[in-house]
Amino acid sequence: MKFGIAFSNAGPFAQPDTLAHLARSAEATGIESLWTVEHAVIPVGYSAEYPYHKSGKMPGGEKAPIMDPIVPLAFAAAVTEKIRLGTGILILPQRHPFYVAKEMATLDQLSKGRAILGIGVGWLHEEFAALGIDFETRASRTREAVAAIRSLWKGEPEAFDGKFFQWGLVESNPKPVQPGGVPIVVGGHSDISAKRAARYGNGFFPGRGTPELLSHLIDVLRAECERIGRDPGEIEITLPLPSYEIDAIRRYGDLGASRLITGPPGFDQATVETGLAKFRENVLDKL
Repeated sequence: MKFGIAFSNAGPFAQPDTLAHLARSAEATGIESLWTVEHAVIPVGYSAEYPYHKSGKMPGGEKAPIMDPIVPLAFAAAVTEKIRLGTGILILPQRHPFYVAKEMATLDQLSKGRAILGIGVGWLHEEFAALGIDFETRASRTREAVAAIRSLWKGEPEAFDGKFFQWGLVESNPKPVQPGGVPIVVGGHSDISAKRAARYGNGFFPGRGTPELLSHLIDVLRAECERIGRDPGEIEITLPLPSYEIDAIRRYGDLGASRLITGPPGFDQATVETGLAKFRENVLDKL
């Protein structure tokens, strides 16, 4: 089982010293990956319901610092050697594929093949409105953007003709280090998210849910793979860390998860070190 730390670019980790310390300490502990979150802007007084907290609001309030999801991963790449670097998630329908393909390939080059592109369709409709992007077509825009990005990562230039994006022959360089391009992990905790992962994801990451819901979503993914003739073993399952209890972790492994993600173990250098030491003692040393 691999373990990752999310929210590594938000709150106190939007500071260079704190982020660098988290990245180095996580790598030294044996954490496999570091993940960032994204919001381009937070509309003041937003009414959309944040799906990952019972309050319906994002922790930290509207003024909480959230850095760009990709730039901090490049910063972390420079101060580490092996920890993987993932967007968890990047709101893909808000971005043009040219920029995502270029930036993720650049990150993969700078990190020597450690990049992961986690994507989601988004939930904050006021943010889409502020960007001038249609909220209702975000799922189809995401699907097309994935195809476009993979086209740009191919060895030879090719034209692209979609509903949202069209271009003739273009060169997009550098290419990712990883064969086949940067792996794309589909986020979301609904049946349709699981189906999206089956259709075009290298991985699936439902960021919340009871064990029963997560088991159901994995069943949905596998059923969709069977329907379209895809091997579900091609899709890496990432789940939220249930607890430090070894039996619970092993049950998630039995569901098919190969990676579990949790939040930061602290919010300053001292508590990060204490939290990581506790995680090593209670989890890593017992597996």
